[in-house]
Amino acid sequence: MELVTEQEFGILIKGNRAVCDNKDKSHSLESASCWAWKALNHELSKLFSEMWDLDVHRLTPGRDYTIDVQGKAGPAQPGDSAVQDNAARHLFHHVNEELLKSIKTFATFISLLDNYETSTGVAEVVTPEEIAENNSFLDAVIATEVMRLAHEYLIKKNLAKPKLADFKHQLYDIWFQLYARKGGDRPDSCGFEHVFVGETRRGKEVLGLHNWVQFYLQEKRNQIDYKGYVARKNKTRPDEDDQVLSIQFSWKGLVKPIGSTFIGTSPEFEFALYTIIFLLSEEKVTRERVKIDEYELQVVVWRHGQHIGTAYPVLLSTRAGEP
Repeated sequence: MELVTEQEFGILIKGNRAVCDNKDKSHSLESASCWAWKALNHELSKLFSEMWDLDVHRLTPGRDYTIDVQGKAGPAQPGDSAVQDNAARHLFHHVNEELLKSIKTFATFISLLDNYETSTGVAEVVTPEEIAENNSFLDAVIATEVMRLAHEYLIKKNLAKPKLADFKHQLYDIWFQLYARKGGDRPDSCGFEHVFVGETRRGKEVLGLHNWVQFYLQEKRNQIDYKGYVARKNKTRPDEDDQVLSIQFSWKGLVKPIGSTFIGTSPEFEFALYTIIFLLSEEKVTRERVKIDEYELQVVVWRHGQHIGTAYPVLLSTRAGEP
């Protein structure tokens, strides 16, 4: 399911430091405040910071890509077809596509982005070629130092088997196994499609699409119209070198009032990050407050049975910014 939640649990934070009941899964704004002030997870912060440092495929802002954040987004509701546009230009001014194509994890990732029917309710048909592409992507990801570290951590927690073939099978099931989204009776979605590709519901709402590469490629094809940044409370605007953003955009003619995404990170980093949080908890929704490099984040992962429903980062503060 998706997820009014980015507004409710990430952005509309009141700031009261209430004591949280970890079993509370309500969608109230009181719960949003509570979750925003959940204690920092130091163990995961250390692990994710090590993964960040090992992410040699992460692009460098200002060199490998440039963004143009422009104006602050106006009010919007899910399903709006027209809102005030406070960004006349694309979010991505430049991306070194040759660099992306030269990095195996990016190249195999990009090959997956056209494999899905983005409308929920329409059953997915997976071809042998697409299965091979999924496996090629997983092979590339598992070979990275980022995923090696993640795998070692999960083995220590007894959440993954040591053999890479078993781990690959586990990742395939978590991310690529098809299931029916809420209200559906046919296998029309999977974790990878929702998080990294994006979906639409009944032609009225944008779901998922939390990946910067997909955003860039869709924007380049004029399928996405960037509307502006969504600022945190007491923070004026993002910087051009920020690598976590909350933004507003329209896709396929539908407005997403707020979408949160990493910028410039590698597919393996996001894949590993969300997989770890997913496997550490059996809760329907898990929100972990972590510090990665200069960013203090709430990483949110929703579970759909034994598969990922959605996953995204919510930026709470930066070293130079207000909380």
